[in-house]
Amino acid sequence: MSSWAFLTQFRGIRRLKIFAYGNHETSQLHGIRSLSTAAVSKSYVQGVHTRELGGKQLLLDPHTNKGTAFTLKERQILGMHGLLPPIILDQDRQLQRIQRAYDHLQTDLERYSFLTDLHERNEKLFFRMIRNDIESIMPIVYTPTVGLACMQYGNIFRRPRGMFITIHDRGYVAEILSNWPAKDIRAVVVTDGQRILGLGDLGSYGMGIPCGKLALYTACGGIPPNQCLPVCIDVGTDNENLLEDPFYIGLPHRRVTGQHYDDLIDEFMQAVTDVFGRNVLIQFEDFGNHNAFRFLRKYRSQYCTFNDDIQGTASVAVGGLMTAEKIVGKDIKDMKFLFAGAGEAALGIANLLTRHMWESGVPRQETYKNIFLFNKDGLLVQDESVQLESPEQADYAHEHEPITDLHEAVKKIKPDALIGVAGAGRLFSKEILETMAEINERPIVFALSNPTDKAECSAEDAYRFTDGRCIFASGSPFPTVTLEDGRTFSPGQGNNVYIFPGVALGVISCHVKHIPDQIFLIAAKTLASEMTDEEIAQGRVYPNLKRIEEVSVSIAVKIAAYVYAHGLAGLQPEPLDKYEFIRTQMYSTDYESLLPSTYSWPEHIMKPQGKGCV
Repeated sequence: MSSWAFLTQFRGIRRLKIFAYGNHETSQLHGIRSLSTAAVSKSYVQGVHTRELGGKQLLLDPHTNKGTAFTLKERQILGMHGLLPPIILDQDRQLQRIQRAYDHLQTDLERYSFLTDLHERNEKLFFRMIRNDIESIMPIVYTPTVGLACMQYGNIFRRPRGMFITIHDRGYVAEILSNWPAKDIRAVVVTDGQRILGLGDLGSYGMGIPCGKLALYTACGGIPPNQCLPVCIDVGTDNENLLEDPFYIGLPHRRVTGQHYDDLIDEFMQAVTDVFGRNVLIQFEDFGNHNAFRFLRKYRSQYCTFNDDIQGTASVAVGGLMTAEKIVGKDIKDMKFLFAGAGEAALGIANLLTRHMWESGVPRQETYKNIFLFNKDGLLVQDESVQLESPEQADYAHEHEPITDLHEAVKKIKPDALIGVAGAGRLFSKEILETMAEINERPIVFALSNPTDKAECSAEDAYRFTDGRCIFASGSPFPTVTLEDGRTFSPGQGNNVYIFPGVALGVISCHVKHIPDQIFLIAAKTLASEMTDEEIAQGRVYPNLKRIEEVSVSIAVKIAAYVYAHGLAGLQPEPLDKYEFIRTQMYSTDYESLLPSTYSWPEHIMKPQGKGCV
């Protein structure tokens, strides 16, 4: 049987599974060699019957669909002529039309759903729209709106995105992952839904987080979307509201814990690398504190993995503090830090701070003494009657009197920087902020918890109660603040998006197999170095979000230099121009022709050469 006769027997879902991803490698099932990402736009027209696979199918596939931007020639050759209205609109005109419809929407959840639908129809136009207005759209596709979307995930669920793997799939995880039509996967973001932002256990509704995170991998870091895979590990939920909801889309039972849970995660990690290769990046997202730390310790030397809640948050916070030290004129090693929160984010920041100080010449044991952690039970102190939640907290439990009131802790410790990562809402009261302003000429106040209603204080309160003298950053965006005296402040957003796209771009491009902490310190230093004098003069500690792509590229280039210098890069030979190398790896939102390449032979080759030829 010929290849084409074999293919034509596979109609409907079977054929869709093999060919629906024009930007992906084609399936091995039909015996045609897999295509690389570079051959994306040609995959439908080389080696297969284009008219049969074209037409409606190309329009239904978000990776190949260009909508009304298909040229007349493409419409005729690809078998879609008549399936579109006659008007031909280029991407710029399409963007104007989409933007006009978007601007008429009334709520952020409506905007989220609109963008999700666009993503599922026309991938390149979706990412072009984000890049075109990153400042206003990023809060919709990610924090804070993604938190609301996760809470309403069952109500807005239309088409499945990513992969759902359950506790009942043990023994078959690799087989399930093999169902994903793309084979050239380079980045996996996985959650078990236990600690979604500051919202708690949302079970399978947490899928919105990996989807949103990977959208920013592409929009801000240029990771090709066909190389990205969002995954939700569903082991149940302890959320009573979800368990009682007849329309909940996840497993309707309580969370499975213990050895069965650990065995599933072990199998998942092995299966990802078995199916997609040893170089695939696996990012853990929104796991519970206990699991987050132990999985990072367990897997970091076996796989290419990191935890964004621990390491990404640490990197963006330390990058902001490196800029803040320029503003206050005081070295980080001489500052005192008080954290509201003692979980994975707080410990991640504290650990990276100590690494930075240690590399600056401070003895390791001395690096801990100026970092204080405060949780729901009070200040972490050395007290045998107090049981620490994780072994990582031990280094920051000081010989200090117990303090159970945060304001009292601020007065006693006199910190230069107050960093909120508790996810418990408005912990930084008027009195606390006023005390920070009494202690410091330029108090550093980072309210990093997400989403917005979980932030430790608003930007307006921070500026008002410190007389406009604070250096402020938040995890979710806040609007511009104008005080009564007319002074205006543009609060910085300490969002991990400044870090994880650049880290992923560098790691994936260079085929790094393991990610050391040093990479996140490099990312923090690069982020601080990207600040302009104008931005620092404005009191900002993070670059304008409009420059996020160039920031990501700078981080990726620095990482590339480091991994090649230390023998961590799997891709050989080493690129001489690392900037150009990184740029060539990045996704373009420009439409490409789906027509096959054509060329001419020299005319004299085709002329008969023998005697007697006329």
